[in-house]
Amino acid sequence: QVQLVESGGGVVQAGGSLRLSCLASGSIFRINAMAWYRQAPGKQREMVARISFNGGSPYVAESMKGRFTIFGDNGQRTANLQMNSLKPEDTGVYYCNVNGVSDGTTWFVDWWGQGTQVTVSA
Repeated sequence: QVQLVESGGGVVQAGGSLRLSCLASGSIFRINAMAWYRQAPGKQREMVARISFNGGSPYVAESMKGRFTIFGDNGQRTANLQMNSLKPEDTGVYYCNVNGVSDGTTWFVDWWGQGTQVTVSA
């Protein structure tokens, strides 16, 4: 069993900031990467930011560059998303994603959190 616990969502005015946190626990042998996705009303889920624990620079979607930053700690199994200068179009449900290997297996799988609501008012 793997659990992802997300926190930090809420309601904020445009221009404000929020910090989302994701903690992974359970039968995880290895984590390859952690990411944040979001799904706005009536739209498909999209990747917001991703951090790999195998090297390389963190990825942030183009429309969020300069405003969002992802921090990850493989040892703590956490990924935090700092969101600044929020806009109404950033409103949506934000989901934590972990790509990794379960204990006793050798293949990579994706785990998802239940999502946390972010609402940015104009």
